[in-house]
Amino acid sequence: MKDNEIHTDDKLICTQGNDIYREGEIYTVGRIVNDKYFQLLTSGNDDHWYATHDEQGIHVSFDTTVLTTPNKAFFDKIA
Repeated sequence: MKDNEIHTDDKLICTQGNDIYREGEIYTVGRIVNDKYFQLLTSGNDDHWYATHDEQGIHVSFDTTVLTTPNKAFFDKIA
């Protein structure tokens, strides 16, 4: 298993936040979609956005219909 793999129930800390994900807060990984995409829960319930794990790191990108600044939130995995 690689250290950079993401698994359900992993904890991620927000390193660059926005209106949805707050910098310094810890979030839980939900369902894994594939080797690149997974759900990142926004709170204690089932609300989530789809996160990406790629060459830019771990992030959630928001399209133009979501009014949030900046339009990406970045995360680090907590060991």
